[in-house]
Amino acid sequence: MAQPIRLHRATSPLKASCHQCSLSNLCLPLAIEENELDRLEDIVQQGRMFNRGEHIFEQSTAFRACYAVRSGSVKTSIITESGEEQITGFFMPGELIGLDSMSNTTYASTAKALERTSVCEFPIHKLEELTGKMPELQHHMYHLMSQEIQNGHQLAMLLSKNTAEERIAALLLSLSSRFQRRRMSGTNFCLPMARSDIANFLGLAVETVSRVFTRFQNQGLIKARGREVELLDVDALQLVARDSSCQG
Repeated sequence: MAQPIRLHRATSPLKASCHQCSLSNLCLPLAIEENELDRLEDIVQQGRMFNRGEHIFEQSTAFRACYAVRSGSVKTSIITESGEEQITGFFMPGELIGLDSMSNTTYASTAKALERTSVCEFPIHKLEELTGKMPELQHHMYHLMSQEIQNGHQLAMLLSKNTAEERIAALLLSLSSRFQRRRMSGTNFCLPMARSDIANFLGLAVETVSRVFTRFQNQGLIKARGREVELLDVDALQLVARDSSCQG
C-alpha cells in the first residue's frame, strides 16, 4: 500500500515539468506547441521509478501504456520459441518504449531497467484520445512507429550481414550519436549495458565482444575500462562500420 503513495508524491510536484524538461526536444512534447503542452501533461504520469532489474512491462501482458525514459536506461527483449531471451533494443532518456505494441492488445516485448530508471507513463487510451484531437501529435506518433519498424529492419540487416567488428563499431557510433543528441559527450561515455547484453543484442559470444574491444584498443580506436568508453578515432570506427545499417 505504501508504494502508490510514494509514486503520487513523486509525480505531483512534476506536473509542470514538461515545460522545463531538458528532454522535451526528444520526447512527445517535440510535436506540440508550447500553449498546448498542458493537454499532454494532463494525461502523463511522471516520475515512476524502477530499480535495476525491475520490469516496466512484460511480454504478452495487457498493453496499457507507452513510456518515455526520463533518466537511466532500459532494455527490451523477447522470449524466442526455444525459450531463450533475445534483446531487441536499448533505450536512453527521451526515447519511448512500447511503440512496437501499438497495434496489439498485449506487449510485444519485455522492458527491464538496466539501472535505477525514471519513466513517464502515457496511458494508451488517453494518448489515443489526445492524438485524435491533435493532428501534429498523431503525425509524430506515426513517425515514431515508422522509426521503430526501420530500427527492426536495420537490426535484421546488421545481424545477417556484418562482421563482429562492424556490429560493435556500429553500436558504439549509434550510442555516440544518441549521447550527442542529449547534449552529452559523444566520445566519452558510460555504456548503459553489460557486455553480455551487447553480445546477446548483436548475436555474438561474450568472448568475441571482449576480443573486439581489445582489438579496437590495440588499434587506437577506443579506450575502454569497464563500461567507461572513449572513442579515440571516430573516423576509423566509421570506416569499420561502413557497411552497417545501425548508425544513428
